[in-house]
Amino acid sequence: MYRTHTCGELTASDKGKTVTLSGWVHRRRDHGGVIFIDLRDRYGLTQVVFDPEFDKKSWEAAEKIRPEFVLKVTGGVRNRIKGQENRNMKTGDIEVYINQIEILNESKTPPFEIDQEKPVGEELRLKYRYLDLRHDRMRDNLVLRHKMIKEIRDFLDKDGFVEVETPILIKGTPEGSREYLVPSRLYPGKFFVLPQSPQQLKQLLMIAGMDKYFQIARCFRDEDQRGDRQPEFTQLDLEMSFAEEKDVMAINEKLFINLTRKFAPTKQIKENPFPIFTWHEAMNRFGSDKPDLRFNMELTDVSDVVEKSDFKVFSGTVEAGGVVKALKVKGVADWSRSELDKLEELAKVYGAKGLAYLVYKKEGIKSPILKFLSDEIAEGVTKATGAKTGDIVFFAADQFTTACDVLGQVRLYCGEKLGLMDPNVFSYCWVNEFPLFEFEKETGQLAAMHHPFTRPMDEDRELLERDPVKARAIAYDIILNGNEIGGGSIRIHEHKLQQQIFEILKISPQDAEARFGHILEAFRYGAPPHGGIAWGLDRLIMLFADEPNIREVIAFPKDQKAKDLTLGAPSEMPEKDIKEANIQILHKK
Repeated sequence: MYRTHTCGELTASDKGKTVTLSGWVHRRRDHGGVIFIDLRDRYGLTQVVFDPEFDKKSWEAAEKIRPEFVLKVTGGVRNRIKGQENRNMKTGDIEVYINQIEILNESKTPPFEIDQEKPVGEELRLKYRYLDLRHDRMRDNLVLRHKMIKEIRDFLDKDGFVEVETPILIKGTPEGSREYLVPSRLYPGKFFVLPQSPQQLKQLLMIAGMDKYFQIARCFRDEDQRGDRQPEFTQLDLEMSFAEEKDVMAINEKLFINLTRKFAPTKQIKENPFPIFTWHEAMNRFGSDKPDLRFNMELTDVSDVVEKSDFKVFSGTVEAGGVVKALKVKGVADWSRSELDKLEELAKVYGAKGLAYLVYKKEGIKSPILKFLSDEIAEGVTKATGAKTGDIVFFAADQFTTACDVLGQVRLYCGEKLGLMDPNVFSYCWVNEFPLFEFEKETGQLAAMHHPFTRPMDEDRELLERDPVKARAIAYDIILNGNEIGGGSIRIHEHKLQQQIFEILKISPQDAEARFGHILEAFRYGAPPHGGIAWGLDRLIMLFADEPNIREVIAFPKDQKAKDLTLGAPSEMPEKDIKEANIQILHKK
């Protein structure tokens, strides 16, 4: 028997018991000949004592012990000496005097300390992830992940949802991101792909009559990495038949509130029920379709105020059909020029050519552009934004989306710098009525903003014929503190409408049949109205754990270059395996 108890469960009520514990040496201390070891397992720490007067043989063995050795020890439970209890440990009232010890395994000196949290380079942490996961914080993150996913499963099960696993090897049907290709050995020249999502499969399950489906789904996207992205990730995938937008929102909102109260009880939910903004309203007011609502700082449209100004950046933009947006930031008129330059560089990253501003000093308004603005126009801006002495008003002049994006980023920067993002608040909201289509930046071609199976709003159906760019989708995102944590839509369920969308996207009938023939055919067999949502579980758990990026809540994540440093993947394969997969590797010179 390796243990009678874990290292986290003994208390004063166990005094006098003989127990066996197994675990890792967390910390070793030698006090005047008596050796104290904090023995660690997943459940906690127990102080074990090696006293030469109690058992000399065990004490001699303990002299060789070093951090991270794996031990099995047996001894008697005693109360600690009064005044030497450790209130920071669950087992802090007791210690175990050891009379038997077995070293189950020795350990090299770890490349970083395990017994305390110290800054360690991420590359080293990921290479030795199995050691990094021994840290309390990382263990707690994985336990939180487990408990949250279990709660999601239990909640949806009680509501009549059925969990169905969909295949990992599927047909390639590009949905926007690059797919991982898997060559077929049995069918030379043909490939499976790893799914970006189970989107079409869950729609087929609705056609099959499953009615309420969910899955904790593994998904894959071969794209560049960021702090909140991974090439393989986990999402809650959910679909409902005979459901409208409000039905999908209602069940999800209930689940989010349940998770918050259970796993983030110290967080205050700012608004319940969650507020709902249309895409246009969110962009117009907050400069983002995933607004952080923990702080009040809104954009103002001043196009009509500045359209006749001598500042051609403003007047020319309005004349060309663009907008001029303004953002008032309170109490920052003393910001240095270098700080303003930093904001201008941020604005340029998001598409601005510059960042104009008015600084409201005691002696009056100061600005490089003030000479181009008449007193009447300056007064109009002041009135429209509500600016007062001590404030700065920033401007962005461009097409609607770009102007909003720019000031949205300035808003977030200022909110963080001014400490307005309360870490103890969870501010959820919904954003809906997204554009059905958007123009791709690289090609200029029309593309689906979400995916081509998203249903247009009924009142916009006639726009599909004459002006599809203006059509809105029955699509909705759930936002938490400025992070998109889920997105969904009501789907197209009619064959004819789906074909029409493909035509607008310039997907030929032949291409549509090759890529989506399975779902088009399924629509001919009585597809019910249906809709759903998918959550980014890694990102959600990251927010609940107060972590800076999703790698902190994934057991074995990829690094920022999409490499698995623990296993050393991707790796070269033997020539024999490559030939069997009917692949030829072309080496670039």
